[in-house]
Amino acid sequence: MPGSRTGRPPVQRTARGPAASRPRRDNPLRRLYTRAQKAWDRPLTAYYLIFGGSLLITVLGLVMVYSASQITALQMSLPGSFFFRKQFLAATIGAVLLLVASRMPVKLHRALAYPILAGAVFLMVLVQVPGIGLSVNGNQNWISLGGSFQIQPSEFGKLALVLWGADLLARKQDKRLLTQWKHMLVPLVPAAFLLLGLIMLGGDMGTAIILTAILFGLLWLAGAPTRLFVGVLSIAATLGVILIRTSPNRMARLQCIGATDPGPGDACWQAVHGIYALASGGIFGSGLGASVEKWGQLPEAHTDFIFAVTGEELGLAGTLSVLALFAALGYAGIRVAGRTEDPFVRYAAGGVTTWITAQAVINIGAVLGLLPIAGVPLPLFSYGGSALLPTMFAIGLLIAFARDEPAARAALAMRHPRFGRKRGAGGSTFDRSPRRWNTMRRRASAARPSGER
Repeated sequence: MPGSRTGRPPVQRTARGPAASRPRRDNPLRRLYTRAQKAWDRPLTAYYLIFGGSLLITVLGLVMVYSASQITALQMSLPGSFFFRKQFLAATIGAVLLLVASRMPVKLHRALAYPILAGAVFLMVLVQVPGIGLSVNGNQNWISLGGSFQIQPSEFGKLALVLWGADLLARKQDKRLLTQWKHMLVPLVPAAFLLLGLIMLGGDMGTAIILTAILFGLLWLAGAPTRLFVGVLSIAATLGVILIRTSPNRMARLQCIGATDPGPGDACWQAVHGIYALASGGIFGSGLGASVEKWGQLPEAHTDFIFAVTGEELGLAGTLSVLALFAALGYAGIRVAGRTEDPFVRYAAGGVTTWITAQAVINIGAVLGLLPIAGVPLPLFSYGGSALLPTMFAIGLLIAFARDEPAARAALAMRHPRFGRKRGAGGSTFDRSPRRWNTMRRRASAARPSGER
C-alpha cells in the first residue's frame, strides 16, 4: 500500500486533546479527610466511641492498677495481686451494671432516679453515724461491708444527682416552667446543697467539687440566664474559699501548685514526685512494671496518682493515649446530648459527660501540678470499686442513649436483622432496602424534626 514500507495499513492515531481536558487527580489528603469526615458522621459513631473508649480505658486501668499496686500490697504484707483482684471483681460487677443500664428503656432510668437519690442520701447519713462510718486519710466518708471491702456513698451521690436532676428538669421543661427562676433553682439547688453538705461533713472536698460541676452542667443545659449562673457560681466559689481558708491541709495543697521542690516539712512531696514520675518516662516510658516512684516514693500510686505511674512506665505516648480516649468519650457524650429530642436524655447525657470530663481534668491537672490535689480518682482508670461501679452504670446510660437515636436504631437493625430474616438472595424486603449510610441518615432526619445538627 502507498505510504507503508511493510505493506501494512497506516495506524490511525487519535489526536490528543488539550492538557486542560485531562481528569484531575484527587488529593490523597483530601480523600482521606473526606473519608474520615464521613466515618465520623455515621449514626453509630457515638455508640462505638462510648463503648470502645470506656472499654479501653477500663482494661488499661486494670493493667496499670496491677503494675502500680504491687509494691504497696507487698509493703502491707499482702499478695502482690491483692488490689488488682479487687479491682477486677469491681470491673466485672460494673460490666454487668453497664450491660443492664445499656438495655434499660429511658422510662425505667427515670423511674430509678428517686430510689437512687433516696438510697444515696440514706447511706451518706449513715457515714456520719459513729461505729458505722469509717475514716480514711482523714475523710469520714466510708462504710465497711466486712473484711477488706468498703463503700463510699458519695460516689453514688454523683449518679443520683445526674438522674434525679435530669428527670426534674425534663418534667419542668415539659410543663414550660424553666423560664422562671424559682422553678429552675428549686428544688434542684437545695437538693444539691444537701448532698454537698453531707459530703463536706466527711471532709471530702474533691467529690464536692465534682458534684458542683454536675450542678452547673445541668443548669447550663437547662438554659440558665447568665446572671443566675454567675450568682450560683459566686455563692459556690465563696463557700469554697471559706472551706479552703479554714483548713490548713487544703491551704497546703493549694500552695503546692507548680511546685518543683518538696518544700519545708515535705509538704509538697506527693505533687513533686508525681512530676518526677512523668519527667522520667520520656517518650515511650521505662517499660510496664519498671516504675521507680511506686517503690514508696509516690503516695497513692495506684489511686489518685496512677496517671503519673502511667507516664513513667508508658511515657508520653501512653499518657496522650489516655487523654485521647477521654477526649473521644467526652465528644461522644456531647454528641448524644446534642442530637436528641428527649429532654431527659439531653440532661442526663450532659450530666454524665460533665461528671466524667470534670473528674478527669481535676485528677490529671493535679498530677501535672496545674491544679491542687483534690483526692479524686481518674474515672474508669484508678483503683476503687466505689468509684468504678457508678461510673460504669453511667457509661451504660450513655450507650443506651446512643443506641436510642433514630439513625442509630436503623443502622443497628440493618446490621443485626431480627430472627427469621435472612441476608441471602431470597429477595426479602429487608435485604432489598438501601444499605448506604447517607440513606439511613435521610430517613432518620425525616422522622426527627430538628434535633440533628
